[in-house]
Amino acid sequence: MPLLINGQSHALDADPQMPLLWALRDELGLTGTKFGCGIAACGACTVEVDGAAVRSCVMPVGSLAGKAIRTIEGAPDRTVAALQAAWVQHQTPQCGYCQSGMILAAAALLRQKPRPSDADIDAAITNLCRCGTYQRIRAAIHSAAQALQGSRA
Repeated sequence: MPLLINGQSHALDADPQMPLLWALRDELGLTGTKFGCGIAACGACTVEVDGAAVRSCVMPVGSLAGKAIRTIEGAPDRTVAALQAAWVQHQTPQCGYCQSGMILAAAALLRQKPRPSDADIDAAITNLCRCGTYQRIRAAIHSAAQALQGSRA
């Protein structure tokens, strides 16, 4: 089955029920997407599918034909680049394990709500961070939103 990942087509010979997470990691060698819980609760495996944040550990590859998948390994667009810069500015990661999924969840949020409130961020970013850097994550998302608004002028 063909999958469009990070702008490139990949022919995948896998069971259509295989979770996208394992197709990315084991079949394609894209290990930036992390395994956390396997039940879509933690968000470490978050990727974007057609611009929406999706938990890849429960998303069967057979449901993704014709959809654009973005992982953290993809070339950053301006939204992801702004978030990555804000992550560094605010020294957001500690262990870093959850960060690839967190950044892609934040990118999906900023594409939908370019000026999110704290409540918007709290509602959209349900990813778990065992280091507890939620205040830095929120600050980084606000900084990225401001930078993106400034770059549109």
